[in-house]
Amino acid sequence: MRTIGVDLAAGVPGTALAEIHWGAGAARLTRLEVGVEDAAIVASVGDDGWLGLDCPLGWPDAFVDFVQAHHSGSEPALGAVDGGADWRRGLVYRRTDVAVRERIGRWPLSVSTDRLGVTALRGAGLLRRLADAGFPVDRAGQGRLFEVYPGGALRIWGFDTTKYRVDATRRAVLLETLGERAPWFDVGPFASLATTSADAFDALIAALATRAAAVGLFLRPGPEDLDVARREGWVVLPEGELEGLIGAGSSPGAREHFAAVVEDEGGAP
Repeated sequence: MRTIGVDLAAGVPGTALAEIHWGAGAARLTRLEVGVEDAAIVASVGDDGWLGLDCPLGWPDAFVDFVQAHHSGSEPALGAVDGGADWRRGLVYRRTDVAVRERIGRWPLSVSTDRLGVTALRGAGLLRRLADAGFPVDRAGQGRLFEVYPGGALRIWGFDTTKYRVDATRRAVLLETLGERAPWFDVGPFASLATTSADAFDALIAALATRAAAVGLFLRPGPEDLDVARREGWVVLPEGELEGLIGAGSSPGAREHFAAVVEDEGGAP
C-alpha cells in the first residue's frame, strides 16, 4: 500500500507532499518534498495510491446558500439575515467541523471565514484535476481520497502539539517521539526536512493519517451526514492508536474496506 499525504497551501511554495510505502511489519517514507504543483500531486496517486489532503474539500451548505441568496437579494434558507454570532455559527462551520470539535475539543479553522478559504479554492481546482485524470473523488471519505487534519491526528495519538507549527525544536521532539513509538516507521533521509519545514512535517503526518483512513480506522459519516459530507467534505480523524497502523491492514475489517473500495473502482485487490 502507498499513502500520500499533502499539506496543501494556496501557493506552490507552501505545499508539501509525503509518500509512505507500507509492507509486512514495516513502513518507509520514500518521498518528502516541498514546493509541489498540482500536476505532481495528481501524478503521485497513480492507480494504487491513497491520498490524504490537509485542506477543506467543501464549504458549509448554509454558507453556500447564504452567498447565493445575498447575491440575488432573496431570503436564505436560514431565514432573516441577523448578522449576530449565533446566526453566523451555522455559516462558519461545516457538519464535520462540529464532529471534530466534539472529538478533540477545539474548532478547526473555518473555510468560509478564514484565509483557509483561499487554500480551499486551490483544493477545488485540484479535485477537478484528479477527477479529470480518472481518480474517483468522493469528499465524504468513501474512496481513496480523504480530508485529513494532521494536528488533530497527532492529538488523538497522544502527542503534545503545542507550537509545533512555529517551532522546529518542537517538531524535532515530536519526530523523535514518533520514532520511539513507531520503530517500524523508517523516515529515511528526510528527518532534517521534516524538522525544518512545518509543511513537510504536516505532510508526513497526513500520510500516516491516510493509512488509518485507508484501512477503515476512522469514524465515517453516519447515514444522516453522508449527503452533507459529499458536498461539504468530511475530516478523517483516526480511530485507535498510532502503534496499530502497522498491523491494521491484516484485520478483517480493513481487508473488507480495502476490497470494497477497489471493487467500486472496478479494479482487483
